[in-house]
Amino acid sequence: MSGRALFCEPRRIRRGGVLTLVFTGVLVAGAVTGSLPGPTDRKPAAGSTQAAAPVGRHAKVAEAAEAAMAAGASPVEAAQRAVSRSGDRWGAVYSPDEYEEFTDALDGRYTGVGLWARERSGRIEVTGVGSDTPAADAGIRAGDRLRSVDGATVDGRPVTEVVSLLRGDDTDESAGTTVRLGLERGTRTWSETLRRARLSRDAVTVDGLPGGITVVKVAAFTKGSGGEVRDAVRKAPADAGIVLDLRGNAGGLVAEAVTAASAFLDGGLVATYDVEGEQRALHAEPGGDTVRPLVALVDGGTMSAAELLTGALQDRGRAVVVGSRTFGKGAVQMPGRLPDGSVAELTVGHYRTPSGRGVDGQGITPDLEAEEQALQQVGTVLAGLGR
Repeated sequence: MSGRALFCEPRRIRRGGVLTLVFTGVLVAGAVTGSLPGPTDRKPAAGSTQAAAPVGRHAKVAEAAEAAMAAGASPVEAAQRAVSRSGDRWGAVYSPDEYEEFTDALDGRYTGVGLWARERSGRIEVTGVGSDTPAADAGIRAGDRLRSVDGATVDGRPVTEVVSLLRGDDTDESAGTTVRLGLERGTRTWSETLRRARLSRDAVTVDGLPGGITVVKVAAFTKGSGGEVRDAVRKAPADAGIVLDLRGNAGGLVAEAVTAASAFLDGGLVATYDVEGEQRALHAEPGGDTVRPLVALVDGGTMSAAELLTGALQDRGRAVVVGSRTFGKGAVQMPGRLPDGSVAELTVGHYRTPSGRGVDGQGITPDLEAEEQALQQVGTVLAGLGR
């Protein structure tokens, strides 16, 4: 993972009474974490239990894991307890296999049923359904309410826990297993039994609207997605506007979000962040399209790296942001290898938009509030921006 900045989502499972946060990947909506590579993010050689010397907040977790190994106890469970005691809301510990599963998700592969969800007023709402997925085959669609998973009600539960139920506790073996969903659409309630599958998803899709408007939909910032956004902008008609649709985007690789920002900016600041009090900055590459009118579509499912991109385009005066307030996840995590080869992700700071706005817990307020008809309004907005 060295050299890659990432924002991703954990799911929660319990092992021996210990709460574990496990990456579900960046392709599901919910509370996401942001992480950046650091000096402890070095993979040991095959068969080795050696890890780079931890620094800062990682040291105490690594020490707990090492002490457990010496005593013949589970280093992962010891590390998990250390993270829990630290009060780090977004901290997590992953086994090597779980971390590998996460990297697969960053490449656009994941295990699940193909639906994305968010929490709204204590209820779980489906925000999107992938094509050719078990959820699509069952007729589930955006706007449906998820009431239960395998008989367990999901009202009032964190969306990360709901995602864990949808995916199954063991992601390596959950493909092919079934999950029963209780659903609601208007006054209708029903149940569907779906079979989990190994899925892939196109992170970037391009469509058109009347008047030559190009819609670039970014579902997640997986590997290569930033370049796909840049290519789509270059191929778009020169005399019409662009819509960057980030609704339901739960984040991903922050380096890809910066590349996407470079498609619309001629260099300059994208965001700042701090790591253990040390200030750092992310900059766009020069040469982006700064002329064509641009609208960024967002909603409550726009999270983390997608919020970073939105804030940059808004602060730099490059885009009109349309939709509803974004999720508000601006914490930064850094991964560090533990002595047994597992990985600890700990919060080390927060990022800010170019103007210095904090995102964590606040989100980004759009320039124009719009809900259901947001996509229909962009033509009017783009016309007002001029050609």
